[in-house]
Amino acid sequence: MNIEDLLNKILEHLKNVAKTETVVGQQFTLGEFTCVPIIRVGMGFGSGSGDDGKKGKGGGAGGGLGVEPIGFLVTKGGEITFLSTHKGKGIDAVFDKVPDLLEKVMEMKKKE
Repeated sequence: MNIEDLLNKILEHLKNVAKTETVVGQQFTLGEFTCVPIIRVGMGFGSGSGDDGKKGKGGGAGGGLGVEPIGFLVTKGGEITFLSTHKGKGIDAVFDKVPDLLEKVMEMKKKE
């Protein structure tokens, strides 16, 4: 098998593993809540080849796939909420605080 065929085989395998169903998992029910897991998938691959007049040809390839759960979409009575599996960091923390901030602003406006 030449290096190009090897890379194509690895890429095809990674595509099969990282399907859309992997990113948005199978929904399940917990009591009155319906939950859908959301997962971050990353993949990459690399290759190398060489020619050495004394030893012949060389080649190699490798690929990797990383899967990280990032949260759940939770529905109850028509209301949808995203529950993160991460502690609030960066922009996620800002978005987590938006509903509370809006509520406080609305309360302040009512008092005026």
